Parts: sequence; C-alpha cells; structure tokens
Amino acid sequence: QVKIEESGGGLVQAGGSLTLSCAVSGSTESLNAMDWYRQVPGKQRELVASMRNGVATYYKDSVKDRFTITRDNAKNTVYLQIDNLKPEDTAVYYCKRTERGVWVYWGQGTQVTVSS
Repeated sequence: QVKIEESGGGLVQAGGSLTLSCAVSGSTESLNAMDWYRQVPGKQRELVASMRNGVATYYKDSVKDRFTITRDNAKNTVYLQIDNLKPEDTAVYYCKRTERGVWVYWGQGTQVTVSS
C-alpha cells in the first residue's frame, strides 16, 4: 500500500526558510510524477510546484524564485525548499503522487504558519 507522509512544517517568521519533506513508501514505482499543493481554510487546494522525471516543470507565479522542488531517489523522498517565507504562504502543504498517470495518492499535509 502506497503511503505518503509530509513533514517539516512549522511556525516561522516572515523572511525565514523551511524545507518540507514528502516520504513515499509501499511503492515500486520511481518518483516520476510528484506535486506539492497548499490549501487555506475556505479555499481550493492549489498547485504550487511540480516535478516530472526529476525535473521541476511548474511553479506557481507567486512562489517562483522562492520555492524549489527536488527529490532524493535513494530516500524515496521529495522536498520543497521554501525561502523568504511570506505570511500569504501560510497553509497546509500537501504532497501528491501520481503513478502511471492514473493512481493518485495524497498525504495528510503539514502546516506552515508564517508570522509577520
């Protein structure tokens, strides 16, 4: 059974940095299609970064130059480095894995709170 587990969130002052981790277990597939989303209460979940075959393919405009998605195949883990955090980055961050273009798996999310 595929399991997705995010970690690394927390309370940070504006201008600070965080690295979120997304650990994938229970799958024999490589980390080819991975995405990071975020959601605030009352709003739709939004895509912030994507990676396909180890290459970052998408960043939301408002996070470009501040967010970096990477992966470590040996650890089956995808990361989201967030620099120069802003209060508007406050959200629950979710990791999504897609296998063979069909099977979609989500983690439980990790809370990021940025104080001004």
